[in-house]
This record gives sequence, C-alpha cells and structure tokens, in this order.
Amino acid sequence: MSRQSVFNLVSLFSHKSSKREWKPLEDHSCTDVPWLLLFIVFCIGMGFICGFSIATGAAARLLSGYDSYGNICGQKNVKVEGIVNSGLDLTHKKYVFFLDPCNIDLVHQKIKSIALCVSACPRKELKTLADIQKFAETNGSTLCSYELQPSEYTTDPRAAKLCPKYPVPESAPIPFFHRCAPVNISCYAKFAEALITFVSDSSVLHRLISGVMTSKEIIMGLCLLSLVLSMILMVIIRYISRVLVWILTILVILGSLGGTGVLWWLYAKQRISAGALETQIAKDNLQALLIYAIAATVFTVILFLIMLVMRKRVALTIALFHVAGKVFIHLPLLVFQPFWTFFVLILFWTYWITVLLFLGTTGSPVPNEEGFVEFRMAGPLKYMWWYHVVGLIWISEFILACQQMTVAGAVVTYYFTREKRNLPFTPILASVNRLVCYHLGTVAKGSFIITLVKIPRMILMYIHTQLKGKENACARCMLKACICCLWCLEKCLTYLNQNAYTATAINSTNFCTSAKDAFVILVENALRVAAINTVGDFMLFLGKVLIVCSTGLAGIMLLNYQRDYTIWVLPLIIVCLFAFLVAHCFLSIYEMVVDVLFLCFAIDTKYNDGSPGREFYMDKVLMEFVENSRKSMKEAGRGGGAEGRELKPMRQ
Repeated sequence: MSRQSVFNLVSLFSHKSSKREWKPLEDHSCTDVPWLLLFIVFCIGMGFICGFSIATGAAARLLSGYDSYGNICGQKNVKVEGIVNSGLDLTHKKYVFFLDPCNIDLVHQKIKSIALCVSACPRKELKTLADIQKFAETNGSTLCSYELQPSEYTTDPRAAKLCPKYPVPESAPIPFFHRCAPVNISCYAKFAEALITFVSDSSVLHRLISGVMTSKEIIMGLCLLSLVLSMILMVIIRYISRVLVWILTILVILGSLGGTGVLWWLYAKQRISAGALETQIAKDNLQALLIYAIAATVFTVILFLIMLVMRKRVALTIALFHVAGKVFIHLPLLVFQPFWTFFVLILFWTYWITVLLFLGTTGSPVPNEEGFVEFRMAGPLKYMWWYHVVGLIWISEFILACQQMTVAGAVVTYYFTREKRNLPFTPILASVNRLVCYHLGTVAKGSFIITLVKIPRMILMYIHTQLKGKENACARCMLKACICCLWCLEKCLTYLNQNAYTATAINSTNFCTSAKDAFVILVENALRVAAINTVGDFMLFLGKVLIVCSTGLAGIMLLNYQRDYTIWVLPLIIVCLFAFLVAHCFLSIYEMVVDVLFLCFAIDTKYNDGSPGREFYMDKVLMEFVENSRKSMKEAGRGGGAEGRELKPMRQ
C-alpha cells in the first residue's frame, strides 16, 4: 500500500469519527435502558429486604420493643423452646424497662442489662426496694423480674439480682419506640465521652448540651442567616467576580514575592552574623535557610510562568461566572435545587436507617450464653445487610446524579436557546421531565461507576480503622496510599460523570458516548479547564469562608450577651458547621452551573464561528471574550497557536 493510500485512509477514518455533530436539543431518545432495568431490579431487592424484615416480626420488635426472654411488649407471645419466662401475655405491659440502663457496652454499643416489659415507666427516682415495691402496688407496674411478686421484693434474697439497680433513675418513654429512658442524660456520660473525646466529665457534657438547649433560638436564627447570606452571595458574585479574581492574583503574587524576599533576607543576615560565631547549629540553620530560599524562588518562578500562560484564560473564568449569575436570574428555581435534593436524601436515609434497625432485630430467637434470647439470621440471609449497604451508596449517588442531570439540562436549555424569551416557563421542571422520560438509565450507570470506586475505598478505610495501632508502618503507608488513589479516582470520575450528563442533556446519547465526547472536549481545552478549576474553585472556597466567618462573627456577638449558660462553644461550632454545609450546597450548584456553561461554550466555539448559518449561541459577555481573543491573536500574529486551535471551528 502506498504512502498516499495510507494518508487517504487515515483522513477518511478521521472524517468519519468527527462526522457526528453536536445537535443541541434537537431530538430526545431513551438512553442506557438496560441499566435502568438493572437499577429497578436492585431497588426491588431493597424492597424485599424491607418486606422480609417486617414479615419476620422485626418491625414489631423494633417499635414495640422486646424483653430479654424474646417476648414482644404489648401483645401475646409464643413460647421459645428452652427459655423460661417466654411466651407470656404482655398485652398490658407496653414499655421496655432496663434493670440497669446505665450499664452500656461501648464495644458492642448496646445496654448490658436485663430488659423487662412493664406497664409504666418510673416518673420519679426510686431509692430503695421499698420504693420499688410501693411503685408496683400503686401503679401496677412491676419493675422486677416476672418470677417475683411485688410482695416478695423486700423479703426474697433473689431481689438483689432480679430487681433493678437502685436508685432507679427517673425515666420517660421514648416516643414511638416504647422504651423507658432515663431523663437525666448524665447517665450516658460514659458513652458520650467515647464519642466526644474532648469531654472529660459528665458535668462538662451537661453544660455543653444545656448551652445548646438554652440558645436554640439563636442557633436557628444564625442558621437562617447563613442561608440568606449564601443566596445573596450567589446573586452578587457575578458583579464582583472580575475584581475578586484580580485581587486574588495580586495577593498571590505579593505573597510569593514577599515570602521569597524574606527568606533571602534572613539567609543574608544569618550569613553575615555566622562569620563571628562558627558553630554547627549556625551552619545547619544557614544551610536550611538557603534550601528554603531556593525552593521558594523556584516555586515563585513556576507560579509566575503558570500565571503568564493562563492569564487569558482567567478572563474566561470571569466571563463564565458573570453568565452563571445571569442563569440564576433567568432560572431562579436553581437556587432551591439543593433543598429538593437534601429533602429526598433525608427521606431515603430515614428509610435506610429504619430498615437497618429492622435487620438488627430480624431472625429466629436463639438462646445466648447467659440464658437470654437473641434474634439471629442463619444462612445466606445474614449477608443481607451487605446488599443494604451497597444500596445506601448507589441510591444516594443516584439521587445526587439526578440533581446534576437536572441542573445540566436546565443550563443547556438556557445556553442553546437563542431568544431567552422563548425559554420554557420552568426550565427546571422541563429538565426533570426529560430526565424521568429519557435519561434515568444514564444516571443509574454513572452513579454505579462511582459506587464501584466508593465501596473498595470504604472497605480499606474500615480495615485501616480496625487495624489502627496493630499494623506496621509499611502496611499503614500502603493502605493510606490505596485510599488516597481511590479518592482521587473517585473525584476524577465524578467530574467526568458530570460532563457526561451535560453531553447527554445536549445530544441525548448514552453514557459511554457522552463521556467520550465530553472527555475529548475537555482535553482540547485542558488549559481552560485548569484555569476554571483553580481560579474558580478558589473563588468559591473564599465565598464559603466569607459566609462561615460572617455567621460565626454574628454568633459570637449574639451569644456573648447570653448569661443563662456557662459554655457556648458547642452552639458556635454547630452554627459554623451548618453555615459551611449550606454555603457548600449552594456554591456547589454555582460551580456545577459554571462547569456546564464551560462545556457548552467549548462546543459552541468548536462547531460555530459566527458566520451565517453557524451563529454562536453564547451570551454577549462570552462573545466579547471570543472577539478579544481573536484580536489579540491577530495582533501577536499567532493565528495557529494554542488559543487559535481552541477557538477554531471544526470544518465538516
């Protein structure tokens, strides 16, 4: 085969591979249907676990409670073979009472005490066996084991073992769960100390919690303030983006120059003074300063080169932030997108935790070594909780992916609609409709890929936690390296998935095709991607810091006037954490909008050049950026340079 024939063959292949153009919003078709069916089958399996746990009595045992002999409180029970006191009629005894509620097993995280079903919880402290006997005679609620009669509480020697440890603390039933719980939380101080390491005694814990309860109105008000500040920042960031970017650039330059200059100044000063005092310590310090100064100089030079190369692309970041502000004005429902996602996640997590609690009480009654009853599953069914854990990860990622696809669909509709007055009445609802009708399979596939990476990382983290203090340094280093690599892979896949969802929203292609197309676009605009993901992310991070600091400052000023409690550190921590969570949720939506706009812009500049029939879809601000880029290229005489390749439309 001749060289010309090979060249023609390669050209033909290249032409065919680029023949399919991006056709925004022209047609819609169902994508990745097999993955949608697989996800539905998986969800049916999750439902089976819930139904199985309810059918085997786990729901009744969880809600009504059961005693140490396998009897469910508030109903008639079936005799358990080999267990005394089982099979009792406890219709009138609806509450679970623990003989020693403060005896908590921190390892297995359960109460190590005999549990009984009683008619009523003791609403006041009972200090002696006589008080316990009087309570039983007055209220008809026997707090000692079933084989003892109330008249025997003070006379039978078995009462020391079969009656509750006294003084019996005042308790009240937990709503919906029919357990008698001590009113005084100091009973659980030891358990709380295991969870909160900085609490050294129950009095400190009590003061912290009382501070939260006393200042709950202020906490709610400050949380609302952080919500308002986040929404305001999303509106005004379009107006301050240009100033903010250049302020950050100047601060970085001044900081790097100042740090490098100080290091060289210290080195020169030390070198002059070292002549008078020749010691080994002085020589070591001088050598260290020289190394630090050289390293700082190299860092500063590299930083300047990066800024020099990316200076034009910073302008694109500013333009995208400006357009993102316009998107939120035209699509105000985008602001509320985190609320819906968070609400759906809370509903799912509540369901998941409920079923997990069901699984904890599912199974057949089995006598343990102490002669009491435990419920255990046998055979393959005991591994159902693994399936349940995978469901937590996959469905949570699916919900988050639905948010990404919804935002991508709405922003794509905004960008590729030339006349903004022709936008749908509610682009968000239109995007949700397209997601439900066409692209749930794509979302299921993308979220499953993230799940495949998350599960090994969580397993390694669990192993690292279990082996903490036992493994050698080499094994610890390898585990941490693997966890770090999987975390980086997860972040990269999440970013690629988000762009794949945008490509699906534009062209209605399946996940793999969309991911490949988006990856090609991102690689062609690698420097721009780097600029947006560094400058843009840092701007949004500063926005989060601003909201947290503002909310924290307001909290300090308000909490300082409170005199009803001794410690207000915990309320302030709660407020700052909530402020950061709210700011992260809202500004993450902003970041998502910027990323979608960038992919749309890159596709627009690749396939259109502004000529008749190939007009740009972009906003005027982005159009100005394109014109300025072309003018600067013409002036520099570098029409075939890197920037020219990025802006050059593809000829079909």
